[in-house]
Amino acid sequence: MTRVEGDLAEPLNPDSSEQAVEVQDDAALEAQALLIQREIASISRALDRIANGTYGECVRCGGAIAPARLEARPEAALCIGCARAEQ
Repeated sequence: MTRVEGDLAEPLNPDSSEQAVEVQDDAALEAQALLIQREIASISRALDRIANGTYGECVRCGGAIAPARLEARPEAALCIGCARAEQ
């Protein structure tokens, strides 16, 4: 069990004002856990692309991802053009 999961599994404090704070804290922890899971998945896909020899190629258009983009975001799967189009 991760530390975040452990914190989320703790029972709420019986004091209602403390419960409100704990619920807010739990919501923040859940959001952080989701972001961490997404980042891990993104890194895992980048490692798969390295293993497959396709790292640095845009997964959408097949074009090259600029080295500066990969330096800034090594897990980038899209070239800057495709990333902008997705936004």
